[in-house]
Parts: sequence; structure tokens; C-alpha cells
Amino acid sequence: MAEDINQKIMNQLDDVSSDLPSFQDDNNDSDDDFEKLLNDFIFAEKHDTPATESTTQNQEKSEATDNHTALKAETEEVSNTPQTPAIVYGPDENELVQAYQNFMASINEIAAAHGLKMPDLVFEPERLVPNYKPSLGWRINEDTMHGWDIMLKSFPDEIASLSPNSSDEEFLNFAERQKDPDLQLAIISYVEILIDVENCEISYEERRLKAQRKRIERAIYEEYQRRRERKQRFIEALKKYNFPIDAERLINNYFKTANKDPKGAFDALTTNPAVYAPIEVEKIKPRMFGLIKPTPEDGIRENHRIGVFLKNFKA
Repeated sequence: MAEDINQKIMNQLDDVSSDLPSFQDDNNDSDDDFEKLLNDFIFAEKHDTPATESTTQNQEKSEATDNHTALKAETEEVSNTPQTPAIVYGPDENELVQAYQNFMASINEIAAAHGLKMPDLVFEPERLVPNYKPSLGWRINEDTMHGWDIMLKSFPDEIASLSPNSSDEEFLNFAERQKDPDLQLAIISYVEILIDVENCEISYEERRLKAQRKRIERAIYEEYQRRRERKQRFIEALKKYNFPIDAERLINNYFKTANKDPKGAFDALTTNPAVYAPIEVEKIKPRMFGLIKPTPEDGIRENHRIGVFLKNFKA
């Protein structure tokens, strides 16, 4: 919304000049003087050059050692210095922090220019990590109200013409008419704070609803798993005792009706389980060593026996 007026960089270039030594040939030198200089040069080449090279090499080696020692010490100092991790805000939170800091920087300039004391701030941007929370709203609001108090004391006539209930557009129009850059930036930053807080509130509500939905989905899934495991325990128990009934059909039908009428479904399960699955008479063992075939009365007896078993069974 507002241009970032804090990003001003002044580039300064320094011209560096150096004097170069100049040499002039002396044409008045005699042949004797030239001969003497030549002999001195030859003598130096024979005797001084090795020493000079050795001295130069030692000097270069010493300088290299000193540079290495200095670099090592500097590296160790940097590595031993505790590094403070950079604070990483979310997109909405980052915008809010920038607007808040711009607002407070402008208020600080206004207070200094008019001999006013800056109030103690209660909002700490670090609290926006990992995300904005509504509990931080009152802190931001309190700090901005202190800022408005300073603006009112510093620019009573200008602020008096501005309604507290102005819209964002009216605030911005008011800011454009101001000549003081700090007051202008303070008003613009205040509008940005209002917008950014609203964005953070919306993002927070979206995260809250998403988390709530996940909790509900998890609860439903966990309940489904519990019901599934309970059904399986009923089925395995019926199969274990070889009751003459389709255990899976019986329990599945019971749980379907139990969703609508738990008490009625359980009463039917424990008094007349055949309503959920018919008694399979052919699976009833004959009596008297197989001489007496199962009868409908045997089916009624088995139906009662299954009901009693389910009533006492703890799943």
C-alpha cells in the first residue's frame, strides 16, 4: 500500500589519487662515474642477490604466516560467537510486523521532535511465532492507542479534523494531505496494521476451523475403529462356541439398528437374536447319538441360549 520509504541508500564514491615517483637521466655524468656505477652493480649481483632473495622469501613467509594466524583467529572468533537464529514469520504475520515497526518508528520520530516521551510498549513481535493469536490483539491495540495519543499531542489541529470512525480510505486521504512525513507514514502504517490484523484474524479462524474439523474426523474415525473392534469381538465369541447362527450377519444387523435405537436393539439382541439372523437349525447337533434330529423347539432353545450368552458377554 505505502511505498517503503526506509529503503534509501546513499552511494558515495571516493576518488583515490597517488603520486608516482619520476626518474630523470643525468646526462652530465662522466665515463668514470658510469664505470663506477657499473662495477657497483656487478658487485651487488654477485654478493647481495642471494641474501636479498633469502630476506625477501623469509619476509613473504612471515607475512603469509601472520595472515594465516590472523585468518584462523578471526575464523575461530566467528565460530565461537553464538549465532542468534533469525525469526521467521508467516506471510500475514510478516506484513503485520512490518506495519507495526513502521508505525512505531514514525511515532518515535514524532515524539522526539516534540519533546514527548515514548510509552512502554506491550506488544512483542516475537510472539507472532509460529502464528498470530487473538490474545495478541489487545497488545497491538494498546500500543497503537499510545501512538495516537502522541500524534494528538503533537498535531492537535490536524488530528482534530479526523474522525476516529473514519474508513481506511478516509485515513489514507487524510495522510496524503499531511506535510509532515512522519505523521503521514504513521497514518498509513496504522491503516496497514488494521488490514494486517484482520488478515491474521481470518487466517487464525481458518486454522481453528481446520483443526476442529480434523479433531471431529479423528473422533469419528476412532469411534468407527472402536465399533469395528467391538463387532469383531462379538463375532469371534459366537464363532468360538459354534452357535447355530450366522455370527457376522447377526452382529452387523444389530449394530445397524443400534445407531437409531441402542436400548431397543440391545433388548432384541439379548431376548430374540433371531430377528437379526435366523437360527440355522441344520447346524444344531442331533441328540441321542444322532438318533433324534433337530426340531423347531431346538431352534427356540438355541435362540434363547444365544441371547443369554450375548447379554452376559462383555465386549
